[in-house]
Amino acid sequence: MRSIWNGAISFGLVSIPIKLVNATESHSVSFRQIHAEDGGRIRYKKVCELDGEEVPPAEIGRAYEEGDGSMIPVTDEDLAALPLPTAKTIEIVAFVPAGEIDPLQMDAAYYLSANGVPAAKPYTLLREALKRSDKVAVAKYALRGRERLGMLRVVDDVIAMHGLLWPDEIRAPEGVAPETPVSVRDAELDLADALMATLGEVDIHGLHDDYRAAVEEMIAAKAEGGEGVQAPEPGEEQGGGQVIDLMAALENSVRAAREARGGDAVVTELKPRGKPAEGEAEPKKGTARKTTAATKKTAAKKATGAKKSTTTRKKTAGTGAPTRAKAGTEATSTASSPPPPSPPSSSSSSPTTRKKAQARKRSA
Repeated sequence: MRSIWNGAISFGLVSIPIKLVNATESHSVSFRQIHAEDGGRIRYKKVCELDGEEVPPAEIGRAYEEGDGSMIPVTDEDLAALPLPTAKTIEIVAFVPAGEIDPLQMDAAYYLSANGVPAAKPYTLLREALKRSDKVAVAKYALRGRERLGMLRVVDDVIAMHGLLWPDEIRAPEGVAPETPVSVRDAELDLADALMATLGEVDIHGLHDDYRAAVEEMIAAKAEGGEGVQAPEPGEEQGGGQVIDLMAALENSVRAAREARGGDAVVTELKPRGKPAEGEAEPKKGTARKTTAATKKTAAKKATGAKKSTTTRKKTAGTGAPTRAKAGTEATSTASSPPPPSPPSSSSSSPTTRKKAQARKRSA
């Protein structure tokens, strides 16, 4: 990669020669302006407004425009004479936790490459110190005629630098937040959490620019003599519509995300905690109290009836016990009484009977 700036990192009394390399590149499809009637290329020429002549790049200088339109020329020598210690140096001024850097300040990104063999040792020392401290370095440097703010951090085995905007270049977000007071229900937050959990994590390296791919496909089709890509039908769903029912939109989003990931697409409708769902009537004041009182009265009546029933059963058991016992005894005696006695046998007859029997035997 071609370096765009050569200098050194000032790390206390340690100087590390480095080369600055762009860490990003644009893949956007660029277009040229043409004359729509004949396809001729439209070009811009730098013309002096005083004489109307085109000016070559070598004769073009710079100037500062005053409020009244007058120009104050500024030469390269004027800028070179300014006391700018960071003209060729990335001067580290502090080490801070990465969380203290506002992402709004992030600007262009660069890689810092060690310039030469002697720079390898101090470069590695700074890199390992940043790794172990888990901090980033805040630095000042000069690029393209102005002093800038930067943040140094470690990416793999390379020190990267992010250009930072100065704090006074960040605009306050005044008048940006909704001015209308809005209340968010717990059920809506629950569905939003469910949607976030369903979407889960993503491999950012797998994301790509669909619009650029469509532009390239359209250009390739037109280059082959085609008519390009067909526009979507008016009836097809288009993004950017107004969300009318937020709960329904959240539920549909969760369902669509689960179906896209092959999971369970069943979404249980969540209702607000302690609040009526949308479309349900708000209970009147005092209704809950009346219901609670009625419930308590009903419970008291049931408890009283249970006590009376218990008392009655006890009294009945005390007064009617003999009757039940007698009836039970009679039933038992009837059921278990022995059969009528059989006629007595000879062995069990009386003495008089035995004598008569003996007399009859003798006479016989």
